[in-house]
Amino acid sequence: MKTILLLRHAKSDWGSPNLADFDRPLAKRGLDDAPRMGDILINFDLAPDKILSSPAKRAQQTAELVAQACGYKKAIEWQDSFYGGDSEDLIGAIRRLPETVERVLLVGHNPIMENTAAALLLGQEPDFDDNLAIKIPTAGLICLEASIPEWSALEGGDTILRWFLIPRLVKAME
Repeated sequence: MKTILLLRHAKSDWGSPNLADFDRPLAKRGLDDAPRMGDILINFDLAPDKILSSPAKRAQQTAELVAQACGYKKAIEWQDSFYGGDSEDLIGAIRRLPETVERVLLVGHNPIMENTAAALLLGQEPDFDDNLAIKIPTAGLICLEASIPEWSALEGGDTILRWFLIPRLVKAME
């Protein structure tokens, strides 16, 4: 069983209007929420074997804080295509994973994270009028499982949703 964890970056800071979108850092709430979601991975015994992330500042900070919280010691792999790409970029990155990886965490942005979740669950990205669209708030974490022999065999619709958590719910459970 292969596990795919999809994490939207935590809440970003909009306080500097002249800052390029790529360079926006996390807001205070994001700095609190990211490690909280990393703690969930430890509590559920789902620390990732590999972390792939957008290199944008807010995603980078989120990935680093989650990695620290869940005890991930390896290098995070920065994927340029996760910023401004599409679901095929993320799914392609998953398909290229080595077979020694059982659990992967992808950190990125909407709408690409929502579209990737939908593509992995439904086999296609949702249309704008699709009632099955998945809405992922900042620092929302989705756990998907795929019964595939190897990552290269992953196709849209191959996964099942195990759980979906948001920081507000996690905070309420603490």
